Amino acid sequence: MATTWWSPVSSCTPQACVTGDGPVVGRVRRLLRYAAAVAVLFFGIALSVPVGALCGPARRERLIRRWTRSVVAAFGIRVRLPEPEPREPGRGLLVVANHVSWLDILLIAAVFPGRNVAKREIRDWPVIGRLCVRGRTIFIDRERIRSLPDTVAEVAQALRSGATVVAFPEGSTWCGREEGRYRRALFQSALDAGADVQPLLVRYRDADGRPSTAAAFLGEDTLMDSVRRVVAARGLTAEVAALPRIAADSLPDRRSLASAAHHAPAPRPAVPVQAVPHGHGTGVLIGAPALRSRDRVA
Repeated sequence: MATTWWSPVSSCTPQACVTGDGPVVGRVRRLLRYAAAVAVLFFGIALSVPVGALCGPARRERLIRRWTRSVVAAFGIRVRLPEPEPREPGRGLLVVANHVSWLDILLIAAVFPGRNVAKREIRDWPVIGRLCVRGRTIFIDRERIRSLPDTVAEVAQALRSGATVVAFPEGSTWCGREEGRYRRALFQSALDAGADVQPLLVRYRDADGRPSTAAAFLGEDTLMDSVRRVVAARGLTAEVAALPRIAADSLPDRRSLASAAHHAPAPRPAVPVQAVPHGHGTGVLIGAPALRSRDRVA
């Protein structure tokens, strides 16, 4: 399929980008990771309805953060997350990030729980699709160009209501060593709603600190292909860096807003790292040293 402005296609493929030469864990460790991930996922599904009905927004967000970090930890991944900047209560926020893996959604939810914008096909995925529906995901049909204005309007309405909306404006996944340009359509939602934009940068590294494609979910990959690589990887680390927030009224149009988010300068200075010892908690580093913008492409 050719890339178009409406339905972009990544040039990254598993054959070209996934090296498969990183260190791996043994069979027993993999089985334990599968068991832990399934248990945590179904625990989240079982509690999603009562939590949604009985908990207020603040407590619900705290629980989502803890649960998503637990899911990522169950897969054997160590993460480095920023402390989110405070924002005015009731004010919507459009969170945008580069897109490498299905794990990106969990990582971002560990910092900015909110409504995701996702391709329609995800609704049919086992387990994850059900969670997306319960999380009020805004599904986008990339095969129907006429549906785009309705999607933009739905995102804008969510932002006006004070929601955090998470989107991946590259429109497809890339391996992390290469990247796509940010499509501008959804940035119109932020302009229409008067919502700030929070760019994020997601990266994956191996046990030696080098960029890793083990978590990538590309081209002809099935979800299980990517899951198997993640479960097998030894020492995989996921990093999320918060780039400078862009004020709603600072730029005149969606083109310049998309460009500013894509080429955001270096993140704010890092705060001291709080490490969770191995074997305790979720293996999360809060306020970890931020990535530089020039680290986008290895």
